[in-house]
Amino acid sequence: MDKVVTGAAEGVADVPDGATLAVGGFGLSGVPTALIQALHARGVGGLGVVSNNCGALDSGLAVLLAAGRIARVTGSYIGANKEFARQYLAGELEVELIPQGTLAERLRAGGCGIPAFYTPAGVGTQVADGGLPWRYDGEGGVALASPPKEVREFDGVPYVMERAIRTDYALVRAARGDRHGNLVFHAAARNFNPLAAMAGRVTVAEVEELVEPGVLDPDEVHLPGVFVQRVVALTPEQAADKGIERRTIVASPTRRTTR
Repeated sequence: MDKVVTGAAEGVADVPDGATLAVGGFGLSGVPTALIQALHARGVGGLGVVSNNCGALDSGLAVLLAAGRIARVTGSYIGANKEFARQYLAGELEVELIPQGTLAERLRAGGCGIPAFYTPAGVGTQVADGGLPWRYDGEGGVALASPPKEVREFDGVPYVMERAIRTDYALVRAARGDRHGNLVFHAAARNFNPLAAMAGRVTVAEVEELVEPGVLDPDEVHLPGVFVQRVVALTPEQAADKGIERRTIVASPTRRTTR
């Protein structure tokens, strides 16, 4: 029952080339940076990544992307990641873009043993009809396009069928976790982390604070340990490593002086 391993390197020691990974995080919030850096240090490549986005600035999955270690991305947002866009348009990277809510449900369905589901999101668009460019040829043409999906009507409303997602591994980050793998996420860092963890056949969680079993109130647990196989306790320095994607500074109002 004790799922704690010695560190991030041990947590990802058996991830092979070509593995598929579900990775938690949104922007720079809740990103398993220590595990991603450990993967980078191992030199594995040809990875298929399922994540909302592929890192930002020089952090998160952007580390693996810049090193050419990622072959395919399933996500919902490219954003301001210029290297992501460059590799995609140059034909170096295969990308499946899907609606964000659909991505979340595909991960959750995979963890719950549901093979597929129907959703109205994407009906009447290339999401359902096919033709979205998964890979470009580097010269402006499409080398590989998405196939059409099944569409059915329920009560007169069309819905598109989406397949669940299961991956070889999942990498997530939690604020607190115990030795049994029960996890608690903090505020917005919860984002895709529980869903990614559910979808992985082997889930590795890095936790900012490791506690003993019984310390966590069952009512505050966001993800039960049944979905987690390995727990990595972060050092204080690793736990404090939280980047800010866009720092906004608001000038304080001018103080009035009276006599």
